[in-house]
Amino acid sequence: MQPQESGIKTWQWVVTVIVIIILIVIGFMVFGNKGAQVPPVTDNTSAAPATQSNNVNRIVMSDQYPGNVVYLSSVQMQNAGWVAIHKDNAGQPGAIIGYAAAPAGINPVKVTLTESMIDGGTYYAMLHSDDGDGKFDATKDMPLKAANGDIIMFVFHASTSVGASLKG
Repeated sequence: MQPQESGIKTWQWVVTVIVIIILIVIGFMVFGNKGAQVPPVTDNTSAAPATQSNNVNRIVMSDQYPGNVVYLSSVQMQNAGWVAIHKDNAGQPGAIIGYAAAPAGINPVKVTLTESMIDGGTYYAMLHSDDGDGKFDATKDMPLKAANGDIIMFVFHASTSVGASLKG
């Protein structure tokens, strides 16, 4: 009887390994795109020669806890500028509800909002240039664009499920 039992155990082992592999693949397919989805982009608004295309502007962040503060894990700016947080307006960036200076280089940025984010709400973190006066003005400090012409922004959501460590 012992050979028959080991055959069953081997069969169970093979099935268990196959199920685990399938679950891992499904996990990557379902949850793999939930992190920071930031393509590498270059700022084509500067007068820098094309040979300096390795300079990039980007945002790295995650969904936020509802409240009046947004934490951006990393903001990379070729030149000092601004991060503006926009409310959603029918699937597009709407009114600006907060902004903060973003120094050149790679830095974390904290933005205090003029109105609180609501649970389930969609928001946009957008990079803006600075016109040189050191004051944010949405009519003069224009959104930065990638080489393909897209505005550099990150769409995020306010959710109570992101954890208490992100409370603002």
